[in-house]
Amino acid sequence: MDARRRRIVAGGALLLASAAARGHPGHATHAVVIDAFTFKPSPMTVKRGEHVRWTNADPVPHTVTAAGAFDSGSIAAGATWTFTAEKAGRFDYGCTFHPTMSGTLIVV
Repeated sequence: MDARRRRIVAGGALLLASAAARGHPGHATHAVVIDAFTFKPSPMTVKRGEHVRWTNADPVPHTVTAAGAFDSGSIAAGATWTFTAEKAGRFDYGCTFHPTMSGTLIVV
């Protein structure tokens, strides 16, 4: 195998290893930021099998909770939580600590 081909193969292996290390090979990850006691963006539409990562940019903990569907538990300030959207539907969610916060995740 020539040097160019070895670099291409090695580069491809590195990309696969990087995706596997993230724990989400082959699926998109969408970002929601919790900022100023709001979920941004909302609503968000994703495909089944894709991932949604919420990042808490507020100085206080929050949750991402859709009754019967998912619950992040407490997400500390500066922390993240990732959910894999496996079931199609509309999921209205909120923060159990701050009932005025709401968001919508649509899985197609």
